[in-house]
Amino acid sequence: MAIQVGDKAPDFELKDNHGRAVKLSDFRGSKNVVLLFYPFAFTGVCTGELCEVRDNLPRFTDRDTQVLAVSNDSIHTLRVFAEQEGLEYPLLSDFWPHGEVSRAYGVFAEDKGCAVRGTFVIDKEGLVRWSVRNALPDARDLGEYVAALDTL
Repeated sequence: MAIQVGDKAPDFELKDNHGRAVKLSDFRGSKNVVLLFYPFAFTGVCTGELCEVRDNLPRFTDRDTQVLAVSNDSIHTLRVFAEQEGLEYPLLSDFWPHGEVSRAYGVFAEDKGCAVRGTFVIDKEGLVRWSVRNALPDARDLGEYVAALDTL
C-alpha cells in the first residue's frame, strides 16, 4: 500500500554507508526529513540526482531538513559510492531484509528487485506532507521538494 500525504511516515531503522544505525523517528521533533528512494548506486540517473542534492545541500539544511537517501544496495557499495561522489548525507541500505522499507513506502518494484524513484517530505511531527513517485528512468525535480519544504 502506498503512503499518502497526511499519513504518518512508517518508522524504520537502516544502516548508513558507515554502518551506523539511522532511525527515522530520531528526527521527530527536531528536523524535517526528505526521504529519497533511488534504484541503485553508480547508475547514471541516480548519480545525477544524488549529486544534485549534494550540490544543493544548503537548500535543505537551511530549511532545518535532513536528507536521507535509500537504496537496496549493500552498505559497502554505498560507502564506496558516497566516497567517490563526495556525498556527505546518509545513504541508507535497504538491502536486508531486501526492500523491506521500500515496500513499506510503496516504492519497491518487485519485478526489478529495487525501489523506484520515490521522494517523501516528512515534517517534524513525522507526517508525510508531500510525495512523488517516478519510474526508474525518470529523474525527479529537486526544486519540487524544496518548494514542498517551504510550505511547512
